[in-house]
Amino acid sequence: MSISFTDTIADINRGILELRKAQPDAMAGFSALAKGAMQGGELSEATKEIIALAIGVAGRCDGCIGFHTKSLVRLGVSRAALMEALAVAVYMGGGPSLMYAADAVHAYDEFSAARGA
Repeated sequence: MSISFTDTIADINRGILELRKAQPDAMAGFSALAKGAMQGGELSEATKEIIALAIGVAGRCDGCIGFHTKSLVRLGVSRAALMEALAVAVYMGGGPSLMYAADAVHAYDEFSAARGA
């Protein structure tokens, strides 16, 4: 199965906008948590995005794959580094994670092509 991760995250963003309108305090709290967790520190922003992607793969979350892979491309993470992280995610999550790791490869290629265009 091949999906467009550009479309996936656009669809999710539309839903998030609706949630922000309906629940601004809760969504502001989530945004603050994300910002605090993902900013660089002892671990780089790229390392934190790799961790987030690996958890998204193991958790079988298409949206997580889309958002975090797009960030990895933006941060200049190599395809080889992505592949190493996906191998660890598959090791930790088994066969189902392998299926989502394959999706993460497609997402990386999609966002890389879009960035290069």
